[in-house]
Amino acid sequence: MTGKKKKTTDAIAILQARYIKGDPEKLDALQQERDKALIAGQIYDLRTQAQLSQTELAKRVGTTQSVISRLEDADYEGHSLTMLRRIARALNCRIEVRFVPEMKEVSTAK
Repeated sequence: MTGKKKKTTDAIAILQARYIKGDPEKLDALQQERDKALIAGQIYDLRTQAQLSQTELAKRVGTTQSVISRLEDADYEGHSLTMLRRIARALNCRIEVRFVPEMKEVSTAK
């Protein structure tokens, strides 16, 4: 073996190595964005699997369509456990909150 590093063409891996790796603040910000996107995606997926419009879900939850729209937006930062419980109840689900050990670096894998 020559001992050379294998080059990658994976854009995410390249960007992470160049701009995020080793910077705890950037790693934390990346994880926060992933968490928000995960919550938004789960609400959207559950709503669409239940074949509900945002308006229909809003009526079940006791809120407005615009609130559901915000909750399904990956950039939204105002998720409350109370609202997530109301949504879960309306979709016949329950909320599960877990604390897991921190990783040294956030993985780029989906």
